[in-house]
Amino acid sequence: MTDRITDLEEQLAHLSRNVDDLSEVVARQAREIDLLSRRLGLLMEREAEREVAEGGTIPLADQRPPHW
Repeated sequence: MTDRITDLEEQLAHLSRNVDDLSEVVARQAREIDLLSRRLGLLMEREAEREVAEGGTIPLADQRPPHW
């Protein structure tokens, strides 16, 4: 009985470690996604400003596709 309890405790310890590791990975990925989202927003703003400066028209991202 003691061996079984020890085995279960070891499994629980491994599972806890895995959960902690995965939690760290998810937190890191969330930070990266936030950073990339901010960078993408800045790039989209910069491109829209460039389009307006060059042509003075509606930014391409705001235009309807030709098939509409």
